[in-house]
Amino acid sequence: MTTEQKATGEVPLAWFKSSYSGSDGGNCVEVAHEATGVRVRDSKVVDGPQLSVSGASWAGLIEQVTKGQR
Repeated sequence: MTTEQKATGEVPLAWFKSSYSGSDGGNCVEVAHEATGVRVRDSKVVDGPQLSVSGASWAGLIEQVTKGQR
């Protein structure tokens, strides 16, 4: 936990990669659930920018991706 997280009471996010991601550190993204939705980041730049989307938007993305796999 960082000093900033201690001061603001923030809880660290639990980031995870897809089980389809390889272990060779390739081009992967990580996601973390939070109270307001989902955050997405580049797994190689963990302190870099993050995309924050609502739960409904994330669910819509997953639905569209799943349809494309059929």
